[in-house]
Amino acid sequence: MGDDPEPAVDPDTQRTAVRDGYDGLAGTYDRERDDAEAPLVESFLGTLDAGARVLDAGCGQGTPVLNRLPDGVDAVGVDLSASMLGLARERTAAPLVRGDLTRLPVATDAVDAVTALHSVIHVPLSEHAAVYREFARVLRPGGRLYVTCATGEEGWAGANDDWLGSGELMAWSFPGRERTRELLTEAGFAVTATRRLGDGVADDDGGEWLHLFASLSAE
Repeated sequence: MGDDPEPAVDPDTQRTAVRDGYDGLAGTYDRERDDAEAPLVESFLGTLDAGARVLDAGCGQGTPVLNRLPDGVDAVGVDLSASMLGLARERTAAPLVRGDLTRLPVATDAVDAVTALHSVIHVPLSEHAAVYREFARVLRPGGRLYVTCATGEEGWAGANDDWLGSGELMAWSFPGRERTRELLTEAGFAVTATRRLGDGVADDDGGEWLHLFASLSAE
C-alpha cells in the first residue's frame, strides 16, 4: 500500500471487491497472518467478566480472537467472506454469521465487547461513521471496543490487484488517526489506550497499525 490518497471508489464496488477478494485468497491470507497481536487480544479478553459476550466484527479466519476466548466468555463472529467464515468454523464453536459491518446482524445492546482487527480498514471511507455507530448500537452501556486503525495523520484509499501474490484484488480505505478518534467520539466512545504494532501482512514493508481501545458511554 502507498501513502497517497486515491480517487473515491463507489462503496458497493469496494464492498464487492473486498468480499470477492477474501473469498478468493482466504487460504493465502490464513497462511500469511502471523497473529502478532495475540498478546494484546489475550490481555483484552482476559479482563472480561465471566458471562460476557464478544462480537468479533470482521472475524476472518477465526484468529486471533475467536480461538482465544477465555472460559466463560461467549462470542459471535461476523464476516463478509463466506470462505473466511469456513476457515473460522474449523477453529471455534462460536456462532458465525455472514454480514456487513455497516448493518450488523446483531441485536441492540447484545454484547459487552467488540473486536475489529484489520476489518474496518476495508470499509469505504464514507461508511466508517456508520460502522462505529453500529458498534455503539450492539454494545451494552459501558461496553468496550478494540479496533485497528492508521497510525499516521493522513488516511489512505486504494487497491492491490495481486495482494499477497494471490492474483486477487483487495481494497482498503481509512482516515488518519485523529479523524478515527473524532468518529469514535461522535459515536459515543472514549479512547482509553493505544498501542502501535508492526504487521508485515498488511504492508509488505512491515508497516504498523494503531491498536486502539475505547469504552462506550455508560449513559
